[in-house]
This record gives sequence, structure tokens and C-alpha cells, in this order.
Amino acid sequence: MSATDRYIRNNDFYASHFAEQKPMEPSEHVAVVACMDARLNIYAILGLKEGEASVIRNAGGVITDDVIRSLAVSQQLLGTREIILIHHTDCRMLTFPGYSLKDPIRGKDNLKPLWPEESFHDVTIDLRRSISRVKSSNYILHNEAVRGFVFDVSTGHLDEVK
Repeated sequence: MSATDRYIRNNDFYASHFAEQKPMEPSEHVAVVACMDARLNIYAILGLKEGEASVIRNAGGVITDDVIRSLAVSQQLLGTREIILIHHTDCRMLTFPGYSLKDPIRGKDNLKPLWPEESFHDVTIDLRRSISRVKSSNYILHNEAVRGFVFDVSTGHLDEVK
């Protein structure tokens, strides 16, 4: 049985205990941007419950144009006011020299994508850059409550980066 088949079977159990549909707007008015690393259970790390926050994830948790788009939707259409950015130790995006992927991602036509690779050498520096990108975006109307944290994958602790 494939992993997908197991997960679909797990959904039967989930659906049988599904209590009720939650409102579309996050009840805590929070948006979280984090790395897609499978070791990060954002809901457990922050103690979030379903329906409390918009959670946006990508490779490295970097602030790309698409993340800005998602944050703008979260704020302007769903009413979020706070933004939490989470990077983490031992991130795979830290392992690429010269801010580019060692073996660059290629399409089926062997061409590199047009989007930037967004790798980085220092998680704290990149997190500060991410905070700056969010705060300086013209589309993020509420930028007074943007905070960044580094999650330590060996201890489970979050450390705030100012």
C-alpha cells in the first residue's frame, strides 16, 4: 500500500470524528509562515488548534512574491493582524553554496526555472531579511506585529530573532 493510500484511509477516521466546519477567518487573526520541513509540526510547536491561524509553508520559509500574495489575502480577506515567521536549524536550504542550488532544479526541458532559488547561508540573517520583506511590502497593511523565530530541531525550542 502506498503512503498516499494509507493517508486516504486515515482520512476516513478523521472524517468520522470531524466535529464541525470552522469559520473561514482564522479565529486568532494570525498568519504563520514556516519551512515545509517535515520535522516541523507547526500546530504542535505553537499549540495551534484547527481554525486559529493561516499557515503558509514553502522550502526555507522564505518570503517570496507568492508568500506576500498569501499574506495579503490572509490579512485583507481573512482578517489576520499578526504574522509569525519560523525558520529552523539544520535547514536543507542552508546547504547550498553561493546562494544557489548545487545541482539546480531543472524542468523536463532541462531549463532552470525563472523563480529565484532562495537558498541562504545563515538562518538568522535570512529570517531578518524575511521580516524586512514582510514589513516593507506595500500589500501587507498590518506590519506592526511581525515577529520571527528560529526553531531548534534538536531541542524543540523557538528562539525569537529581533
